Amino acid sequence: MGKYETLAKKIVENVGGKENINSLTHCITRLRFKLKDESKANDDVLKNMDGVVTVMKAGGQYQVVIGNHVPNVYADVLEVAGISSSDSTDEPEEKQKPFDAFIGIVSGCFQPFLGPLCAAGMVKGINALLLFFHLVESKSGTYITLNAIGDAVFYFLPFFIAVAASRKFKLPEFTGLALAGALLYPAIQKAAIAVEGAKPLGKLLGVDYFTTFAGIPLIVNDYASSAVPIIFVIWLASKINKWAKKVIPELIATFFVPMVTLLITMPIAFLAVGPIISILTELLNKGFTSIYDFSAILFGLLLGALWQVLVMFGLHWALIPMAIIQFGQQGYSNILATIGCVSFAQTAVVIALYTKIYKKGDRELLAPSIISGICGVTEPAIYGITLPRVKPFVISCIGGAIGGAYGGFVNLTSYSMGGLGIFSIPNYIATGADSRPDGSLESVINFGLSVLIAMGVSFVLTILLCPKEYDVATEEVAEKKSVLNKETLSSPLQGIVAPLSSGKDEAFSSGALGKGALIYPKEGKVVAPFDGTVMTVFPTKHAIGLISENGTEVLIHIGLDTVQLEGKYFTTFVNQGDKVKKGQLLVEFDKDGIEKAGYSTETPVIITNSADFREIVEPDMKKDVAHGENVLTALV
Repeated sequence: MGKYETLAKKIVENVGGKENINSLTHCITRLRFKLKDESKANDDVLKNMDGVVTVMKAGGQYQVVIGNHVPNVYADVLEVAGISSSDSTDEPEEKQKPFDAFIGIVSGCFQPFLGPLCAAGMVKGINALLLFFHLVESKSGTYITLNAIGDAVFYFLPFFIAVAASRKFKLPEFTGLALAGALLYPAIQKAAIAVEGAKPLGKLLGVDYFTTFAGIPLIVNDYASSAVPIIFVIWLASKINKWAKKVIPELIATFFVPMVTLLITMPIAFLAVGPIISILTELLNKGFTSIYDFSAILFGLLLGALWQVLVMFGLHWALIPMAIIQFGQQGYSNILATIGCVSFAQTAVVIALYTKIYKKGDRELLAPSIISGICGVTEPAIYGITLPRVKPFVISCIGGAIGGAYGGFVNLTSYSMGGLGIFSIPNYIATGADSRPDGSLESVINFGLSVLIAMGVSFVLTILLCPKEYDVATEEVAEKKSVLNKETLSSPLQGIVAPLSSGKDEAFSSGALGKGALIYPKEGKVVAPFDGTVMTVFPTKHAIGLISENGTEVLIHIGLDTVQLEGKYFTTFVNQGDKVKKGQLLVEFDKDGIEKAGYSTETPVIITNSADFREIVEPDMKKDVAHGENVLTALV
């Protein structure tokens, strides 16, 4: 439960209790309830409640206006009311390109348990530190216990993802957990079926199979620590579950719907996911072997660039047999030596982002991610910070690629397997022919240089290419503001400007969300009113939040109740975190289409941190304004 638990309890109580709630969504400023009986809601109590701006009723919704922190209140209301994410809906989802949608799904499935993920990574680092300094033995009860605590989240990752993915795809969570359990069931793991010395029954597309399901070749894999397979399984199950609920009589649905979902989903998953991963693994094995034979530099470059992606899909096993063979034949390996720098590249990106990210929720993840990253555990950094933003993740791949290419160039060699991050250094200490240390530190030095190269490239590119992200004005911004007399906002729209108090929407016109102005647009273009950073682009594209270089926070809300259009008639040209220049095009919208759909295009332009200023000078009459003309002045 978050810090708005008390407020959430009062809201639920005064909308008629949780039994009166049909569904709940939220937009950028307000909770949007659909109530069974609106007469049971206590309008006056809610309006006078601390933390509530006002109450409004429109479009069949009971709207409780909260302000900018509405997502946090929404989360607590869900929990207080006992409403799961599958029973309610969050912000309407923006239609995205397939790649962006995939990245959003993967990273979104990690968001709910990033805290335990970071904690587990730090425990693994502490345990590795104890082992490194010989404070514990690898077979001691202390080491085994700490290893279990730290490694459990990673080993049983499909269970954690199953819960988050079930919420995402609206599948009952316990059904999702049952699917993850089947995926991780010990007797069906590849290690159990393809035991040493077992004779394969045959081949399917060049891959050995050792057993069948209903006479169909069954190729299984080790799904522990994998991420993408369970997401696919949950998505598939959500479709089957939805169909089963339609065709199975309600009288027996409680038991038969999950049974049908399990019986259809898992055979399909095992018969499809297993072969796909195995075939791709086999192809990658052959491909990387050919590349390594052709050029060690090219091998290091590609492996350093792709390693994190391979791990996400569980395809990194393609390289493990190659390394094991080398160790068995030579007593050392060059195959995996080149990827030792990749975790450091990822960590360097997060270190650089520490100077960029000031959004409180994300900033709290930075330090733990850096600590676990130094210890070689980068999942918190990847899934919590860099992958959702895409660009920092790509930069880490570039840094890993260049560090890996250097490793290939110097023929970087590891003499043992084990240890991650800084604890992998002993892997590069050379051993003699009889495995006794021969004193050579050449590979240790080269490993250090590959790490420095990867970190340097990643850090510099992140500093140069990634924008700053603000939650609220930082001390740096406050210092800038303190030397100003005023901040002037130019008009983001061409149209007629009017006092905010003349607006139709009470939440805006009352000034409770901040002072500002109304603009009645003559054309469907919104431009930046100043130089600054995009703080928020609402998924339905009808609202955008900005912060100026001097710390003025502005909300541009295009139309009234246009969240209901779910993005129709709107096109955005910027993303959260983008730097913008005054006059830069932010959003285009079809003014006529919106109005024909029955919505007003009256657009409030609000300075949401009005309390930070001595006075906001608002327009006092209706007049025509063009893009770039001054409409608001904030006196510091």
